[in-house]
Amino acid sequence: MMASEEASLRALESLMTEFFHDCTTNERKREIEELLNNFAQQIGAWRFCLYFLSSTRNDYVMMYSLTVFENLINKMWLGVPSQDKMEIRSCLPKLLLAHHKTLPYFIRNKLCKVIVDIGRQDWPMFYHDFFTNILQLIQSPVTTPLGLIMLKTTSEELACPREDLSVARKEELRKLLLEQVQTVLGLLTGILETVWDKHSVTAATPPPSPTSGESGDLLSNLLQSPSSAKLLNQPIPILDVESEYICSLALECLAHLFSWIPLSASITPSLLTTIFHFARFGCDIRARKMASVNGSSQNCVLGQERGRLGVLAMSCINELMSKNCVPMEFEEYLLRMFQQTFYLLQKITKDNNAHTVKSRLEELDESYIEKFTDFLRLFVSVHLRRIESYSQFPVVEFLTLLFKYTFHQPTHEGYFSCLDIWTLFLDYLTSKIKSRLGDKEAVLNRYEDALVLLLTEVLNRIQFRYNQAQLEELDDETLDDDQTEWQRYLRQSLEVVAKVMELLPTHAFSTLFPVLQDNLEVYLGLQQFIVTSASGHRLNITAENDCRRLHCSLRDLSSLLQAVGRLAEYFIGDVFVVRFSDALTVVERLVKVTLYGSQIKLYNIETAVPSVLKPDLIDVHAQSLAALQAYSHWLAQYCSEAHRQNTQQFVTLISTTMDAVTPLISTKVQDKLLLSACHLLVSLATTVRPVFLISIPAVQKVFNRITDASAQRLVDKAQVLVCRALSNILLLPWPNLPENEQQWPVRSINHASLISALSRDYHNLKPNAVAPQRKMPLDDTKVIIHQTLSVLEDIVENISGESTKSRQICYQSLQESVQVSLALFPAFIHQSDVTDEMLSFFLTLFRGLRVQMGVPFTEQIIQTFLNMFTREQLAESILHEGSTGCRVVEKFLKILQVVVQEPGQVFKPFLPSIISLCMEQVYPIIAERPSPDVKAELFELLFRTLHHNWRYFFKSTVLASVQRGIAEEQMENEPQFSAIMQAFGQSFLQPDIHLFKQNLFYLETLNTKQKLYHKKIFRTTMLFQFVNVLLQVLVHKSHDLLQEEIGIAIYNMASVDFDGFFAAFLPEFLTSCDGVDANQKNVLGRNFKMDRDLPSFTQSVHRLVNDLRYYRLCNDSLPPGTVKL
Repeated sequence: MMASEEASLRALESLMTEFFHDCTTNERKREIEELLNNFAQQIGAWRFCLYFLSSTRNDYVMMYSLTVFENLINKMWLGVPSQDKMEIRSCLPKLLLAHHKTLPYFIRNKLCKVIVDIGRQDWPMFYHDFFTNILQLIQSPVTTPLGLIMLKTTSEELACPREDLSVARKEELRKLLLEQVQTVLGLLTGILETVWDKHSVTAATPPPSPTSGESGDLLSNLLQSPSSAKLLNQPIPILDVESEYICSLALECLAHLFSWIPLSASITPSLLTTIFHFARFGCDIRARKMASVNGSSQNCVLGQERGRLGVLAMSCINELMSKNCVPMEFEEYLLRMFQQTFYLLQKITKDNNAHTVKSRLEELDESYIEKFTDFLRLFVSVHLRRIESYSQFPVVEFLTLLFKYTFHQPTHEGYFSCLDIWTLFLDYLTSKIKSRLGDKEAVLNRYEDALVLLLTEVLNRIQFRYNQAQLEELDDETLDDDQTEWQRYLRQSLEVVAKVMELLPTHAFSTLFPVLQDNLEVYLGLQQFIVTSASGHRLNITAENDCRRLHCSLRDLSSLLQAVGRLAEYFIGDVFVVRFSDALTVVERLVKVTLYGSQIKLYNIETAVPSVLKPDLIDVHAQSLAALQAYSHWLAQYCSEAHRQNTQQFVTLISTTMDAVTPLISTKVQDKLLLSACHLLVSLATTVRPVFLISIPAVQKVFNRITDASAQRLVDKAQVLVCRALSNILLLPWPNLPENEQQWPVRSINHASLISALSRDYHNLKPNAVAPQRKMPLDDTKVIIHQTLSVLEDIVENISGESTKSRQICYQSLQESVQVSLALFPAFIHQSDVTDEMLSFFLTLFRGLRVQMGVPFTEQIIQTFLNMFTREQLAESILHEGSTGCRVVEKFLKILQVVVQEPGQVFKPFLPSIISLCMEQVYPIIAERPSPDVKAELFELLFRTLHHNWRYFFKSTVLASVQRGIAEEQMENEPQFSAIMQAFGQSFLQPDIHLFKQNLFYLETLNTKQKLYHKKIFRTTMLFQFVNVLLQVLVHKSHDLLQEEIGIAIYNMASVDFDGFFAAFLPEFLTSCDGVDANQKNVLGRNFKMDRDLPSFTQSVHRLVNDLRYYRLCNDSLPPGTVKL
């Protein structure tokens, strides 16, 4: 035997070396892998592995041997003879004890996990000393580290077991562990205290305990020096490497234990105090300095290690902090924790000289700062409401510390995280005020100073004037989540500004406006430096220093304009009148600035540093337009007030704004600026809607430019926006005017001529009898179609929610274009990019103007589409034209969704052909394809068909509903209904989780709204098939994210016929389950409680699924031919 073991070991070592060698081919690797797997499957392979473990120094061999054991214990343990189990249980721990000092750490940890795996299966029944052994290891100084590793692994593997165990066993393990918690926490406290005291400099005189404060008042002296400060002020001991290691293991154990044990008295004050002692390691710079002074690398490592102890201790604190449910008796502990953490915060931020606080934070370990910020976030988000009510808790002093901590963060990420905390705090204040209006003054008085300070500092931080060095580090090129680093920085800062504005409007305004004024002076003063040269206008500022100052001032102006725009919402609604003069001041300034920029054409000016100053000038101009646009709701409110008084002031504001906008609507203007101008124009036309807008000469100019065939077309996006604005000026009803003063006839004529000018080229594409179509190159045709339809579609989309009159005029103007589109459609059926745009246009028409299009024409469109999309055409689109082809079919199905939802009888005649298109033409093409394309839209169409046309399938008579239960509803079109239901059932067998979720939601909705599961056809022929499919999905764990939804759906289906479920379905389901024996089936059946309420029922379902998986796993592990009694 020995010889063969020896030979096997040598063979294995050479195989392993070969496997991991660079030159080994993948083919050979697969052969070796197969060989190793076959070896592991043999019944007695573990004996060899035991020998390998004790006789080899080859890491790969050891790792392989441990994997064999892991597989044996987790997958085959049930079939291992008890004699062998005893041997394994005694040999592996002996091996660990003998070699734990010499094994590489990853092998040692793996061996620990394998032993814990045995404990998970056999403790306490067959492995009664499993846990006592761990406690003994911890208590014996030689093996303390090993015991702690075993303890942490036990907490990880047994408290929340990952492998399949029966529910009963999971519950038993948790109970067993909870019984040990007090002992374990006591041991860990002891270890940490002993190390601390042993190395502590003042170990001779024991310091007073943190609870014996003279006043007994926990927080009164928080920020002077708490009674525990004597304790916390002791110098931090210098630990040797071994003690350092033991403490880090103990803290790791605590962090994991805290993640699952409930807050209770077993977490004692002395344990908390000890953890805080270790948290000080993170903020003790002196220790790190010493390490670097002594210079040896050993000491440097020590400094980092000590920092790590601080990080681990903070992890423990944060685990406790993140628990929202705090028992009464634990509240006092929490107060003590805050007291001690704020003591640390005070230590970190202590210094009057700003630079040193920052350099201090820079010296701390980055992950320590991260943990500390996490702590502060948890404090504000979870516990502030609980703590604020303690009169003795100094919230304002806390905010002072948080303020220092925030504005001295060494990294941008750190600063963002702190801004998040302020946002949480501001949200807390806002909701507190909203819920208790009476206290508003008191709350604001308490925090006013802190908020004004915060506002001022955040504003300073976004200005180059105060923060140039940091802001220049921010990247403004690379997009991440659609914004650059600089944009994110600005946006997060402005959110804080806006939240303060909401709480303290007058303060915020008086802080922000003067700063904006200063920068505006510089900008408006540029005019005097403009000189005219041969090549145009030039900005005569050339000194490098002046250019740099101008650059900073323009960047700041741009940011402050965004800030002013962000605050627009706080001047409207109920406060319009009160804050009118402030808002008017702002809007007048903005109008003046935009006009100034457009008149002196700053966007086209030559500068000394074109690559920097030109983008700056364009940006300021664009931001001033965007800020003005933000006040469009205020202008709209002013418009309705002005309407009563007819003020000249309002008219001037609007016409001056138009004078600023019009010159920018040109192909010579940069896109950024052009689009800002277009958006402002759209807001004036759509939100403000002044009656006189159309008569302003500047607006007339834009009309002429857009309808002039010879004018150069703007870029697509701008063209679409300008056309939307012009169309809205003519179509949208004027506010505050009666119907007879809306001048519809004139506006209608003007709109028709606008649309006809916009679609001139498009109409020429239509072939007519007199002049057969001139052949135009396909690409040119496509361009015309794209340009026209994008504009028309946008116009329709923007009118779809408006009054009937606006929609009528819109459709009259569009009628010819719609007919041209329908005539062109068949010609382009094989050009999926064109079909895609045409169907987009028709979809928008159906959604917005189907009433105006009228029934006959709508029927003609639907019929054309149904004829065009033959089975061959659908197959070509879906299978051969890639994503565009699928998009075309999806849009077609979306149009049909609109059709089937239409109330009334108008489109009911189309139902049979729509359903047959779905079930006989589209469904067979996509059913078997793994790709999700088209499926979601198809099932939505089927759902809408059922949901909005229930009577097509179930003719409900008044009599039937009166005599509920006697007369069953008549069923019509049964084959179609069954086919649709079968398609839904099939979709649950496919891997696509989004489709699964959507379709489950559709069935549940049909049940809630139309009692789908109660219908006779469903109850008698489909109900338990669906339940069966859903249970199988749970057992296979294929859609685990949807466990909860699936459980609820099974309950809703079963609840239609609980008796049938318990008496017939469940026994049948169990009988048909393979991989479990009769006895196990009985247990599964017995454990399924007969409760009929949702929580108990779904719990039974999840228990059934879990235990069925577990039994299958156990049975797979039995050696072949095993006889089970």
